[in-house]
Amino acid sequence: MKKLLIFLLITTMISISACSQEKTSTAEGVDKKEIADNFVLVKGGNFKNKKSQLYGKNVKISDFYIGKYEVTQKEWKDIMEGNPSQYKGDSLPVEMVNWYECIEYCNKRSIKEGLEPYYNIDKNKKDPNNKSDIDDIKWTVTINAEANGYRLPTEVEWEYAAGGGQDSKNYTYSGSNYVDEVAWYWVNSGDKKLDGDWYWPKIESNKNQTKPIGSKKPNELGLYDMSGNVREWCWNWYGDALNSQSGAARVWRGGCWLSDDHACESSYRGKFDANGMGYDHGFRLCRNK
Repeated sequence: MKKLLIFLLITTMISISACSQEKTSTAEGVDKKEIADNFVLVKGGNFKNKKSQLYGKNVKISDFYIGKYEVTQKEWKDIMEGNPSQYKGDSLPVEMVNWYECIEYCNKRSIKEGLEPYYNIDKNKKDPNNKSDIDDIKWTVTINAEANGYRLPTEVEWEYAAGGGQDSKNYTYSGSNYVDEVAWYWVNSGDKKLDGDWYWPKIESNKNQTKPIGSKKPNELGLYDMSGNVREWCWNWYGDALNSQSGAARVWRGGCWLSDDHACESSYRGKFDANGMGYDHGFRLCRNK
């Protein structure tokens, strides 16, 4: 009888251990699958795209993950419990979000998914590096550089990824030399294709707006909409792309459904006060490798 009890005890312990290992393995598998499905691992190195403003400047990028798509309204609602977007649709990119809201989204999603938040947000301390006369928020935001949580791309990371990284084919736009192949912009984002000069009344009457993510051709790395749909917030101050520690505005990159083709070029730089928002303005996520 004693031998039988010992045998049953050992059998039970082995069974529990196997179940525990299976759960751990499954959890790790889900995490890896999630990263693989929704993010692209961008291999680091020097800029290969000769049309980049940083080509030949000995700028070295480390490996990082970047979202295949712009953050959708569904993803935003799942975390922020609301939808500020002008043009509603779960598969449309979220817009009408300012830089601070995007920073908060990154941290809240990180916490929800069991990741270490990348940002430290002090809402009670005005950022002394923020020189804007318009920004009435001015939270002090610092980073946890080694954290595995979600974050905005740096401007340099964004341009490197948009230009194809180490797989670059020297395209003008992100994935093509023909803007219509890869971007939703003022010409093609409405009821019919427009021509002539950019003219707001013409665009408005054509019912131009954002489009479902991933419905144009991807770039060399499998990234969608980096040349057009919504402009995308980056982490940096607008100024020197490599060294700016302060400024009056934050960087945005990539064209949008409202912009002309020039703003859709991977090397184009834009800026906006961090508290600003528009129905042409969204973001995509990054994570450290």
